[in-house]
Amino acid sequence: MKNTLKRKITIVLLILILLTGCTKSLTKDDKVVKNPTTGQSLTENILCRPKDEDTIKIYEENKIDLEKLPECEEFKIASGGYEGLWTSIFVKPLAWLILTIGDLVKNYGLGLIIVSLLIRLVAFPITRKTALQSELLKKAKPDLDKLEKKYLDKTDQDSLMKKNQEMMLIYKKYNINPVSGCLFSFLQLPLFIGFLEAINRVPAIFEETFLTFQLGTTPLTAIQSGKLLYILLIGVVGITTYFSFKLNATAMGDNNQAKTMNRVMVIMIIIMSVFMTSALNIYWITTNLFTIFQNLLVKRGNSNEKK
Repeated sequence: MKNTLKRKITIVLLILILLTGCTKSLTKDDKVVKNPTTGQSLTENILCRPKDEDTIKIYEENKIDLEKLPECEEFKIASGGYEGLWTSIFVKPLAWLILTIGDLVKNYGLGLIIVSLLIRLVAFPITRKTALQSELLKKAKPDLDKLEKKYLDKTDQDSLMKKNQEMMLIYKKYNINPVSGCLFSFLQLPLFIGFLEAINRVPAIFEETFLTFQLGTTPLTAIQSGKLLYILLIGVVGITTYFSFKLNATAMGDNNQAKTMNRVMVIMIIIMSVFMTSALNIYWITTNLFTIFQNLLVKRGNSNEKK
């Protein structure tokens, strides 16, 4: 029943993302138009007007009517009318929140970070459950290891059923619920895509600079133009992702196969970060740091309980 619920939630989220609005790339002669300065692939259906003269020129050359768009400082959730469930209930409110907070703190990069942290704080009760399950699994690991040895060479159906029954008893003994806290895991992909769309569709964000990093530039483009500081951004993505995965690993994931998978995932994310805009990399670093802090907090709480 729980697996059926998980599948239904996954299907609903995928349908919501795939069928109700998306970012449209600006194309010319079937090729994606890029900003020659930042290297960013530009979006056709931007939500507000750009301010950078070169960007304005590119849009005008490609016959995009910028006059009908609001200034980014004046953007509202209802601006542009209804664009489907996904855009109207998620992307636009997220973009508006980043712009509103960005105006307050005088930097949209900082606004992006604050919004990322606010979302994680709201989801903290859910994500905390996931971290707690990890700690409970570590306590149960000796019993689970014994169970694995007991049924190591028994592959018949009857033995497998008994093994599952005994495993559930161990879970009950340590108050483990494998499904507990899974909801935020389902929301991770939509959140990532939502931030990606908000960044790509709002010129005020991708034209901004934060800590010398141009938010619409990818590290690859920056490095190719001699801006080696962007290597630091890739490095921070890699380090924070590694420790986030390491601290979030459960006792069930201490085997070599799980460790190898984690290493592969870290390498894949590092490679992806080279091609992601600086804004999206900063969002990823922010969520990683929050996850690290959260898990350290949970571990410390468990240590105090033992004492």
